[in-house]
Amino acid sequence: MQHRPTHEPHGNRKDYQNIKRLFPYIWDFKGRVFLALSCLILSKIAVVGMPLVLKEIIDHLDSKQVLAMGNAQAGAMTLPLLLLLVYGALRLMSSLFNEMRDAVFSRVRYHAMRSISLRVLKHLYSLSLSYHLDRKTGGITRDLERGTNSLSSILNYLVFNIFPTAAEFVFVAIILLSKYQPYFAVITFTTVLLYIGFTLMVTNWRMHYRHEMNALESTANSFAVDGMLNYETVKYFTNEDYELKQYDETLDKWERAAVHSQVSMSLLNFGQGAIIAVGVTLMMILAAQGVVDDSMTLGDLVLVNTMMLQLFLPLNFLGIIYRALKYALADMDMMLKLLDTQREVNDIDAAKELKVTNAVVRFDKISFAYHGDRQILDDVSFEIPHGHKVAVVGPSGAGKSTLARLLFRFYDVDSGSITIDGQNISSVTQKSLRDNIGIVPQDTVLFNCSIEHNIRYAKLDASEEEIQRAARHANIHSFITSLPDAYQTIVGERGLKLSGGEKQRIAIARVILKNPRILVFDEATSSLDSHSEQLILDSLKDIAEKHTTLVIAHRLSTIIDADNIIVLDRGKVVARGTHQQLLEQAGLYAHLWKLQQEEEQETE
Repeated sequence: MQHRPTHEPHGNRKDYQNIKRLFPYIWDFKGRVFLALSCLILSKIAVVGMPLVLKEIIDHLDSKQVLAMGNAQAGAMTLPLLLLLVYGALRLMSSLFNEMRDAVFSRVRYHAMRSISLRVLKHLYSLSLSYHLDRKTGGITRDLERGTNSLSSILNYLVFNIFPTAAEFVFVAIILLSKYQPYFAVITFTTVLLYIGFTLMVTNWRMHYRHEMNALESTANSFAVDGMLNYETVKYFTNEDYELKQYDETLDKWERAAVHSQVSMSLLNFGQGAIIAVGVTLMMILAAQGVVDDSMTLGDLVLVNTMMLQLFLPLNFLGIIYRALKYALADMDMMLKLLDTQREVNDIDAAKELKVTNAVVRFDKISFAYHGDRQILDDVSFEIPHGHKVAVVGPSGAGKSTLARLLFRFYDVDSGSITIDGQNISSVTQKSLRDNIGIVPQDTVLFNCSIEHNIRYAKLDASEEEIQRAARHANIHSFITSLPDAYQTIVGERGLKLSGGEKQRIAIARVILKNPRILVFDEATSSLDSHSEQLILDSLKDIAEKHTTLVIAHRLSTIIDADNIIVLDRGKVVARGTHQQLLEQAGLYAHLWKLQQEEEQETE
C-alpha cells in the first residue's frame, strides 16, 4: 500500500506569514540589506535615466531641428557627444550598482540558508522518537532540500526582481505623468493592472498541478530511499520488480501532472504576451500621432517606446517570477511544517541537571501505552540499587524494551514515575539524563564512517589509546587490526559491511568508552555465537561491577548472575527474584528456561 504525503491546498496556507518568518534570518545583516536596496534604487535611476538622455540625443540629431538651428548648428552638434558620454556612464552605473547589489546581498542570502537549514535539522533532532518512527526519511530530506533552496529563491525574487520592478514602475509613472498627456500613463497603468490580474488568476488556477508534482516527487523519492535502506530485504524476497513498479507508477502520475503544468504555463505565457503587445501598440500609435501633430518630437516617440519596452521587459519576467515565487512558497511551506511539528517530550521550564551519586534507579508504578488502545506496561515497580545488576525477561511484546525507552525519556510515562537517586527524570534536562546512561541496543546501527569514528562517537575527544582499550574490552580489537585499514575501515551505510556480531561488539566498545554511571543492555549479545557471547559477558561483568545495570534479556543464560530478575508478561510483573529462586517457583521463568535449554540441546 502506498503512503503519500498529504499536502494542503495552497489557498489554505498563509504565505504572507511564511514570508514574514524569513525576515529574522536576514536581519542579522540589516546594514547589508539597506546597502543592497540603496544600490538597487541607484541602478534603477540609471536605467530610467538612459531613455531620457537618448531622447535628447535623438532630438539634437533630428534633421528638422538641425535645419531650424541654422548657424547654431555647429555649436549644437557638440551636445550629442556629451550626451552620449552621459548615456554610456548611466549604462555603466546601472551595471555597477546591479553587481554591487548582488555582491552585498550574497552574504545575507547564504547566511539565511545556513541558519534555517541548521534550525530545521536541530528541530528534527529535538523531536520525539514517535515522530521519527513514523517519518518517511526520503520525503523529509527532499522537503528540507527544496525548502532551503526555496528560501534562497524567495530572497532573490524579492530583492533582485520584485523590488527593482516596482521601483522602475514608480520612476516611469512619474516621468509619463510629468512630461506627457495623461492617457499615456492611463494606458500604461491599465496594461500593467491587466497583466498582473491575468497572471495572478491563471497562476492560482494552475498551482494545484505543482502541488501534485511535489507530493508525487516526495512519494517517489521516499520509495527509492526506503528501498535502498532496505536493500537486503528487497533481495531476500526478490521484490525488485515490486519496488520499481511502485516507483514507476508514482512517476507516471508525476509525468501527467508535469505535462498539464507545462501546457497551462504556455497558455499563461501567450496571454501575457498578448496583453503586452496590445498596450505597446496603443502607446506607439498615440506617440506617432503626436509626432505627426508636432506635439511630440521624434525623441519623445523613442522615449515612450523605450520606456514601455524597458518596463514590460521585467514585467514579462515578473510573470515567471510570480509563478516561481508561488512554487517556492509551496516548497518552503513543507519545510516550515517541519519546524511547526511539536515535540511530545519537553524539558520543564525549571528543569535541572541530573546529579548522580549512587545511581539508584527506581521504576514506581509505571503504566504506559504507545497508543490508547493497547497497554504496554501496567503498574510496573522495581528498583536497581547502586552497583547492582537487574534483569528484565519475558515473552516478546511483554514491554521489556519499552522500559529502556522510558528510562532514556524517549517517551513520558502515562502514570507513575522513574527516579534516579530520588530525582524524577521528567524534572531534569534530557541531555543530563542521557549523558549518565549508556546503552547497547539490540539493533545496532552504525554511521557510514570508519570503525574508529563509530567508537569515538561516545566520547568525541577520546584518544586512540582509549578507543583501542574499549575495543579490547569488547573483544573486537583483534578483528579490527586484522582488517587492511584497521580502525579506518569504512563500515558501510548502517554498518552493512559488518556482521551482526561485529556491529554489536562495536556498540559495546562504544558504551564502554562512554563509561556512564548507568548501563542498559537491550539483548546486547543476541547476535553473538556462544564463544563470543561468553567473552563479552565476562567483560561486561567486570565493567558492570561499578555501575548500576539494567539488562533486557531474551537469552536467559546471559543473566543467571543478575542480583534480581524481573519477569514481565503482558506488561505486568508476574515474578521477581534470583535465577535460582525463580526456577524453584516453577512459573513463567522456569518454563522459558526449560524451553531455551531444550533448544540449545537440539542445536548442539
